[in-house]
Amino acid sequence: MTDTSIPAAPKGATGILVLADGTIVWGRGFGATGSAVGEVCFNTAMTGYQEVMTDPSYAGQIVTFTFPHIGNVGTNDEDVEADNPHALGCIVREDVTEPSSFRNNKPFDQWMADNGRIGLAGVDTRALTRRIREAGAPNAVIAHDPDGEFDIDDLLAKARDWAGLEGMDLAVEVTGHQTKIWDSGVWRLGHGYTPFDEMESRPHVVALDFGAKRNIFRNLVKAGAKVTVVPAQTTLDDIMALDPAGVFLSNGPGDPAATGEYAVPVIKGLLDKDVPIFGICLGHQMLALAAGAATVKMFQGHRGANHPVQRHEDGTVEITSMNHGFAVDSATLPDTLEETHTSLFDGSNCGISFKEKRAFGVQYHPEASPGPQDSFYLFQKFVDMLR
Repeated sequence: MTDTSIPAAPKGATGILVLADGTIVWGRGFGATGSAVGEVCFNTAMTGYQEVMTDPSYAGQIVTFTFPHIGNVGTNDEDVEADNPHALGCIVREDVTEPSSFRNNKPFDQWMADNGRIGLAGVDTRALTRRIREAGAPNAVIAHDPDGEFDIDDLLAKARDWAGLEGMDLAVEVTGHQTKIWDSGVWRLGHGYTPFDEMESRPHVVALDFGAKRNIFRNLVKAGAKVTVVPAQTTLDDIMALDPAGVFLSNGPGDPAATGEYAVPVIKGLLDKDVPIFGICLGHQMLALAAGAATVKMFQGHRGANHPVQRHEDGTVEITSMNHGFAVDSATLPDTLEETHTSLFDGSNCGISFKEKRAFGVQYHPEASPGPQDSFYLFQKFVDMLR
């Protein structure tokens, strides 16, 4: 290595984070070995690390957890939002300890290794979070080698060559590829996810899966819907052939404008047919695009389970869970839309509703149950309008 500005690896360092600007962060690697390139973000939630790692919206991202004790309750087969993790890796302050939970099936570091995800411990996550807040979310490479041997020139080149999330359609990579009926409700201790019977009498919701969290479908079932999940690129004709009472637009990763190239024409067609629509996160953003609004890449994004959002209708403040690096630009909302929710952190848009259509969306994640029931009314509102 010819660049003398790069510090030598500290003793015991088996993991590294190389930012595109040349910043080097050393640590102790855990989980899988190898390297992965993506955008570094931070999440402020105190619980739910397994939910975060498996959320498809984190595709292409390396998550810095601000809560120091990640891995303390281990992992299980129920607290997941997809078949596999989608976050590329995670950065934590403390080493992963022995799990302390009666629900634990496997230690977090072993779960990370089994799922091919890289972890980096021993990092000053407060300093890294401060850097992201001040300079924006950087592109970077995370790497783990038990022998502590890294080709930093190569890792830096990979970080600098990565194009970034702007302009990237990741929904096609994380969507399910088959149409399926969803029949299970929300989790209950001792019962798990219990299937519901007699679904045929319920209003039929067709859910477009752009990288959906499973708990969204469970909450739709809890609210009284029959749910059919379809892939992201399903055509308008194929959706209408399922005879939907309403259509749900899911969350997902990547740039909404890129995914919108094929999804927005479908959403416009649904609006023209006056099909009721409910969108969450990426689905909310594409619903806004279909109405003529614009989306923008955020400086640092919103990720955590403690974000206050004010509801314009009555001034109520909801404690919400968020995970997004793009947002609807409030200044571009057309007259056909009204803004319904606003972030109290930075004033960004968190909700829209069509004035003359049965369609609305929110930027945050009501299915993640922060509050914990502040936002379930949204699922009930959508299903009730279908009856």
